[in-house]
Amino acid sequence: MLASGRRPVVTVALDSMSFIRPVKVGDILGVYTETLSVGRTSMQIHVEAWVRRGRIGLREKVTEAIFKFVAIDDNGNPVPVPAEDELPEYVLGDNEF
Repeated sequence: MLASGRRPVVTVALDSMSFIRPVKVGDILGVYTETLSVGRTSMQIHVEAWVRRGRIGLREKVTEAIFKFVAIDDNGNPVPVPAEDELPEYVLGDNEF
């Protein structure tokens, strides 16, 4: 995975994830993210997945979790996350779920 600063990142933690509802064949799946915090070498991202059943069906949340990612170099060593002013607007924007 690449961080928004085009630096590779690895997942180092996941708070928990359980599926509230099943995802079925034919469902349209949408995944939404929100940046919760950006540290020196890591970032925490809230992730929600929603489905839309049928062509105009109701939306249902199927799972959510908080992921912690660490930016790494080519040797797998932690490196600083780009400064907030270097990140694209969509990364730290005020995104609603």
